[in-house]
Amino acid sequence: MRFDGAQLEALAAVVEEGTFDAAARRLHVTPSAVSQRVKALEQHAGQVLVRRSRPCRATEAGDVLVRLAGQLRLLEDESLREVRRAGAPGADADDGPVAVRIAVAVNADSLSTWLPDALRELPLGVHLDLRREDQDHSAELLRDGTVMAAVTADARAVQGCRARPLGAMRYLAVASPDFVARWFADGLGALDRAPLLTFNRKDALQEQFLRTLGHEHAEPPVHYVPSSTAFVDLVRHGLGWGMVPDVTANPLLAAGTLVELAPGRHLDVPLYWQHWKLRTPALDDLTHRVITTAVGALHPTG
Repeated sequence: MRFDGAQLEALAAVVEEGTFDAAARRLHVTPSAVSQRVKALEQHAGQVLVRRSRPCRATEAGDVLVRLAGQLRLLEDESLREVRRAGAPGADADDGPVAVRIAVAVNADSLSTWLPDALRELPLGVHLDLRREDQDHSAELLRDGTVMAAVTADARAVQGCRARPLGAMRYLAVASPDFVARWFADGLGALDRAPLLTFNRKDALQEQFLRTLGHEHAEPPVHYVPSSTAFVDLVRHGLGWGMVPDVTANPLLAAGTLVELAPGRHLDVPLYWQHWKLRTPALDDLTHRVITTAVGALHPTG
């Protein structure tokens, strides 16, 4: 069975943009044309590929074809780059480099600490589309074809992907000195009621740490702070305690701005680089950069 490229592109646009109208604007065609292409692809596949909801969502089979559309797009862009680089007949050097866009899911703490070092001086024409997602949930974006690679906590490779270990991010439970004096002057018994900060409702680090200390049934007040910088600032200002990467916490601990709640206790979160098995120069280069940087920035696992 062969698939029509324009139909695959229409399906991917609908899923990525969320509506048929938005997909039409992206493809510079009418919504009717987008609908006809998606319907023709569904007839060819023999099943529904996209749920007509708001926003539109791909079915399980649709996810497979959205991923295929992205792979074909990447291969086409890379091939055109190679043709121009080789100076093949018909290639116009004045057209400039062909842009290759690579969508990557990454957790906020990696994005605010070690990952930017891997992205310095990217090759001209390689454009990143970074999607911030919790490390425990980023693999889902690989499954549905939204991203080509991800920093994830899932060691199990998504179908069609490779998983490579990066190392572990180490988190320390910290708070301001005043907060510790107020809540934990007599030890950590007040963990059940002391306010804590968490990044969002997917963030389970604080709950995991409470369980390691025997407070698995604790229901303390929670502040949701979906910004790595603001999270650290608010912990530092005494709004609550929270789990902070050691690379961020250590200078503040040394300065006395933060205090560890349980010195010697920490959480290590193993991270993995999952990426499409598809081999292209841009994706290979990005993979090499990420893995090399992680070796020097993260803690060894095992």
